Amino acid sequence: MPQPPAVQSPEWWRDRLYAALCKRTEKTNVFDDYYECEHPLPFLHEKARDPFRRLLRMSRANYMELVVDALVGRLEVAGFQSDVEGDSDEKAWRLWQDNNLDGGSQLAFLEAAIRGTAYLMVEPDARGGFRITPEHPTQVIVVYRPDAPGVPAAALKLWLDDWTGRLCCTLYLPDRIYKFEAPEPKTGGKPVWARREVTGEEWGGKNALGEVPFGELANRPRMLKPGASELRSVTGIQDRINKTIADRMMTQEFAAFPQKWVTGMEIPVDENGQDIEPFDVAVNKILIAEESGASFGQFAAADLTGYLKGKEADVHDIAAITSTPPHYLLGSMVNLSAEALKAAEAGLIHKIYQRRRFLEEGLEKTMRLAGIASSQARIVWKSPEWRTEGELVDALVKMSTLGVPREVLWERWGATPQEIERWRLLNESALQRAMAGDLAAEYGPKPEAAPAEL
Repeated sequence: MPQPPAVQSPEWWRDRLYAALCKRTEKTNVFDDYYECEHPLPFLHEKARDPFRRLLRMSRANYMELVVDALVGRLEVAGFQSDVEGDSDEKAWRLWQDNNLDGGSQLAFLEAAIRGTAYLMVEPDARGGFRITPEHPTQVIVVYRPDAPGVPAAALKLWLDDWTGRLCCTLYLPDRIYKFEAPEPKTGGKPVWARREVTGEEWGGKNALGEVPFGELANRPRMLKPGASELRSVTGIQDRINKTIADRMMTQEFAAFPQKWVTGMEIPVDENGQDIEPFDVAVNKILIAEESGASFGQFAAADLTGYLKGKEADVHDIAAITSTPPHYLLGSMVNLSAEALKAAEAGLIHKIYQRRRFLEEGLEKTMRLAGIASSQARIVWKSPEWRTEGELVDALVKMSTLGVPREVLWERWGATPQEIERWRLLNESALQRAMAGDLAAEYGPKPEAAPAEL
């Protein structure tokens, strides 16, 4: 029987992180399914007829996607800003743009909201700069030192190479990098790892960064717990909604159309003595009976109000638990004033500010790994609050009367640091031209007076 690897050896870290990554992936796949509208269908007996199953497949109403998108849609990095002289802001923004992180960061924020965490990886490139890529939480895991929370001890990046059909992983330690590969294991099996040799590279080569090269974007973490999904508390309510919709559709299919009844007539039979349905009931048919004592009537149609109110109550529960404005989920805005809309969105805005605090930690670490000191490149976010142009301009004009600097007003307006710098230069240029014109008018050559007429 082979001996287990020594504690903190590369093989020990590899096996430990691989097991932790698989466990976390299995747990968070549930939330990914809910976001993708792959909810479990309400219970139905295995012998139920196909029409019932068809109705069940139509019963999914995906509120989980709305909950996540309401948050992620307002998480947008506008730029970087520092309080020191130099070009650190421009350098940080150029690095951000070169790595296409306008879109890449949105992908990472989305996965963090769904699965609880995501990552940005920093690697030196051949040109002497840095390459930053968003990494999926099913492919990367980072663990931290138990004696120093927040200090990464090791990380594992795992992926399946579709070209070769082999499972590959790279172990990152603060000082070394180790690469492994294995045939793709069967379901439930464990991979049989071997060293993955890369031409021109030393196996177990030096980690050029001297640190684990990942910035973690954690969503709603706790002191001794990792990030958590935005959907963690509401998947059960989504199941209730699906069940209510399924019940309503069953009722609509089989009881919403008023059922007819008739008395006082003889039911015909076929040659085998089986009753024959005497009428083909439809909205465009008339029922006629020859018997003088026949009497017709109909039962009341099923009332669907209870189902509709039950679904609406569950949607309100989702809105309350996730701080999502109810009109986002219900799709109704009837006679809502501007103040009412602001009040409805107050919980969402507060949640966004909370989530951004922890996302900033991962973003700032990423920039620091790429050579941008976090103290010199503060993250600037676009405002999550939506206000009309008139409201915003009126507030800024009032602030200007209090002596608030012009650049601060531009920032409050929503301008990025790059736009603010451009506007400042344009203003300086305009001022210089104006001053040059004033000086020319004051000290330049005066036009000669016309000779007086005799």
